[in-house]
Amino acid sequence: RTYHRRSIEITELRTALQGQVTALQGNVTALQAQVTALQGQQGLAGGPTQPELLKEAGSGS
Repeated sequence: RTYHRRSIEITELRTALQGQVTALQGNVTALQAQVTALQGQQGLAGGPTQPELLKEAGSGS
């Protein structure tokens, strides 16, 4: 019974984590769209490129 309870709990936690991952993927997509829109406003004249912005975003600063 303990095994069965843990199995159910693991399944529930996995489902919750998958939901969080899906939500984060949506956030990333929205941020990428914002970056693209900002690049369009800048006309890419002297502004940072998307890879540079993504690198900064991933640096934790």
